[in-house]
Amino acid sequence: MARLNKYEVHPERGFLPALDPLDRLPENFAPWEAMAHDLPKFLVTGKARTFFKALPLLDATTLGDDREGKRAMVILSFLGHAYVWGEQETVSSIPACLAVPWYQIARLLGRPPVLSYASYALDNWRRLDPKRPIELGNIALLQNFLGGQDEEWFVMVHVAIEAKAGPALAAVVAAQQAVVDDQPEVVASQLLAIAGTLEAMHEILLRMPERCDPYVYFRRVRPYIHGWANHPSLSAGVIYEGVEDYGGRAQSFRGETGAQSSIIPALDAALGIAHAEDMLRRYLKEMRDYMPPKHRAFIETVEAGPSVRDYVLRHRDAHPRLRDAYNAAVDGIELFRSTHLEYARNYIVKQSQGGKRNPTDVGTGGTPFVPYLKKHRSETGQHRIR
Repeated sequence: MARLNKYEVHPERGFLPALDPLDRLPENFAPWEAMAHDLPKFLVTGKARTFFKALPLLDATTLGDDREGKRAMVILSFLGHAYVWGEQETVSSIPACLAVPWYQIARLLGRPPVLSYASYALDNWRRLDPKRPIELGNIALLQNFLGGQDEEWFVMVHVAIEAKAGPALAAVVAAQQAVVDDQPEVVASQLLAIAGTLEAMHEILLRMPERCDPYVYFRRVRPYIHGWANHPSLSAGVIYEGVEDYGGRAQSFRGETGAQSSIIPALDAALGIAHAEDMLRRYLKEMRDYMPPKHRAFIETVEAGPSVRDYVLRHRDAHPRLRDAYNAAVDGIELFRSTHLEYARNYIVKQSQGGKRNPTDVGTGGTPFVPYLKKHRSETGQHRIR
């Protein structure tokens, strides 16, 4: 059985860190902090790489603890992507002053050296009033690329959704325990808790258009979060200069994408929502490599745990409330995926072609995302119990 704290999952904050993210590294890493602080200014010059190359080569293995490591990963991920995408011409190699420490800290955190969802959202926020909740209106980004309302809002909506997910994840654990204890009423109540949390998450998702305009997102936010796997501008990947373990070979890592959030995969696992064996399923599995290792382990533990779906199927006739509660949770995931698909169309597909650097037919994770999202939604709905 899963235990939340073992997997760095919080009953209120969900997959967000239990302590608010660190906002500054120790003084010996001041060059990184200075570069990160002025990153929007450097990008506007159109010559950002000149400034990046002047950074000293610092040893990331001297970072003190996990919070420092995550802060460093945020900074180096933003700088690394700004180096690749931040000028008119894309480059296929990253200098050692960025590549080496980026690789070092990525190894320590158990993730690839690329901007992933964990560094873009989970570890990249602060509360404006520390006494108030983690919610829209009280959170701001620690790090931006260009900055501005649209970039800020796009990420903050994700952070607010993550903060809202905690009760659903706690309900997953409680529901599986209730299956073991053969308590159908408890299973039903926990499924309704999941459904209620999904409704609250969806209400936050619906606020995306308030302050994130599709045109601005596509042209000012999205270009920097692409990776270098299956990308038309970087078909051979990117070389991390000075990283001995790579031996000078180009690496292909996927870019930041919401598919790297652990919430929906964890709920899929809890509800027994399976995806057919194909390229999509393999892609979803691959996305776990970009999650924090303990979050990945939480999903795997839930998958291996007692099957809530099988329990509902066995007891639905004697306890009709079980089936209704289960279907309410499935409907919540389907609705969330439907809105996500609608946004993908409005914010990406309907935008004029962005060229090889920012294609409309390939997601930031390097996939033909519209067919994948449609399939996600369709397969979710098929799991309703009649």
